[in-house]
Amino acid sequence: MTATPLPASIDETLTLLEEAGYVADRALATVLHLALKMKRPLFLEGEAGVGKTEIAKVLAQTLGRDLIRLQCYEGLDVNSAVYEWNYAAQMVEIRISEAAGDTDHAELSKSIFDERYLIKRPVLQALEPSLSGPPVFLIDELDRADEAFEAFLLEVLADSQVTIPELGTVKAAEPPIVVITTNRTREVHDALKRRCLYHWVDYPDAERELEIVRRKVPGAAGRLAEDVVAFVQKLRAEEELFKQPGVAETLDWATALSELNEIALDPDMASDTLGVLLKYQDDIERVRGSKVRQMVDEIRKDTGRAQTKAASAG
Repeated sequence: MTATPLPASIDETLTLLEEAGYVADRALATVLHLALKMKRPLFLEGEAGVGKTEIAKVLAQTLGRDLIRLQCYEGLDVNSAVYEWNYAAQMVEIRISEAAGDTDHAELSKSIFDERYLIKRPVLQALEPSLSGPPVFLIDELDRADEAFEAFLLEVLADSQVTIPELGTVKAAEPPIVVITTNRTREVHDALKRRCLYHWVDYPDAERELEIVRRKVPGAAGRLAEDVVAFVQKLRAEEELFKQPGVAETLDWATALSELNEIALDPDMASDTLGVLLKYQDDIERVRGSKVRQMVDEIRKDTGRAQTKAASAG
């Protein structure tokens, strides 16, 4: 993999994202450019499905770097995230030494706690040198991990190093490009946030979401893409749902309707496919049927008014 030089400006950062099909606003491009230039971790917070994880993937792709992903979950510990020892191989080494009559326990202990027996997990992998340059290290959904693990990460984020009791301190020659995401299911401590640059990734406005759909679902009819985005935008603005649809769900819905050969949003088909867009039954029941029909009618009226206004202006 050939590394690409880091973008030298905010405009270059925007271009870099656009080349990979990621439609970003200037605020995101600005904080991303600063994180790369200052070699600081980037802390991305926002609702699920707004494209936080995709940013790390796009960075790895466009910069020609390895992507190392640490998926967080409750109970995540050092053995799973950082390193563990290959106990089976260590036992074989001990048996061989005993069979050979080697009883120097100090030397044996030093021998079995050698890097040869170290199994490197994502954190250690992210600190290793690479021919393509420092990797993109994605710490995904940090809010799902326990606070104890969050505290452990402070050394990694502050100094790009980790301490292994049996070996000592492992420090990266050059800091990895760190992207941390959280869906805000719990608050992350200020001590960790202070080590990062922060950005809230919000739902896109209608214009940007339509551009995302056109890029990611090129097979969708123009009218269908416009209707889907207008419907989703109206849902987020007007309905109190348990889980608002993210951009990922918008893309899934546009893809599904396109696969069904729809060229515009039909109320009956929209009701039948709401399970692609909404993930909770209470939300589906709240919207299905007459509510969907009402919303589609309103979109039609808004579109008609917009077309009339454009014609008058022309």
